[in-house]
Order: sequence, then structure tokens, then C-alpha cells
Amino acid sequence: MPTTVANSVPPNTNHDVGSPKKNRIQVSNTKKPLFFYVNLAKRYIQQRNEVVLSALGMAITTVVTIAEILKNNGLATEKKVLTSSVSMKDENKGRLVQKAKIEIVLGKSEKFDNMVAPASTESKPAEADDTKKK
Repeated sequence: MPTTVANSVPPNTNHDVGSPKKNRIQVSNTKKPLFFYVNLAKRYIQQRNEVVLSALGMAITTVVTIAEILKNNGLATEKKVLTSSVSMKDENKGRLVQKAKIEIVLGKSEKFDNMVAPASTESKPAEADDTKKK
């Protein structure tokens, strides 16, 4: 009797530039403040053990800054950096232009759980103290 094997997807090892993912953050340097993206990346790392930071053109510096903040605080380790250029239609001139693209894959650091978990449990005892005083 032949055995059938269910198709299994390897855990987050495919870092293709064009693939849509649930752990991808597309960063803009005009829409949200820097620490919005830093905190979002922390949440993604906590939930999925990995985050892909992606940006085009002028937003590349913002992505690099976010990655460096997370790495310097000991929350993430750099797994992969992908650079490329993409053709996009210029809205004003109507012609194709080349834009630089970067994707930085960050993984959860060994210290992450020790550093992030205590911060989320500190607020709970304080709330309990407030209810006792009332």
C-alpha cells in the first residue's frame, strides 16, 4: 500500500523578494513614525520569531534604522539582507523609473523573551494595586 505524505511547508525559510507574507512590514518614511515600526517589528518577532522589513527608495534609511535599533537593543539578530531594484511607473512623468529596494530579515534573539516578557507583566501587578486602593 503506497503511503501518502501531506505537503508540508518548511518554517519560514523562503525569503523571496516578491512573496507576500504575514511577517512582512512595508516601511514608509512618510506615513508612520519610526517607533511605530519598531514596536510593530517587536510584536511580529514575538509572535512569529521573525520579521521581514521592506522598503523602497528614500524609505531604505528608515528600514536600516529600525533594524539597527532592534539589533542594538539585543532584541533581534540579522538573518539576511536582500537588495534589488524594481521598475515602477512615475506618476508625474508616466515613464518607468528604477527604484532601489531592500529587505532585511530579522530573527528573534536569544535574549528577546527575557527582555520583552517582563515589560508586559509589570503592568498587571500595578493594576491589581489600584483595585485594592478603591
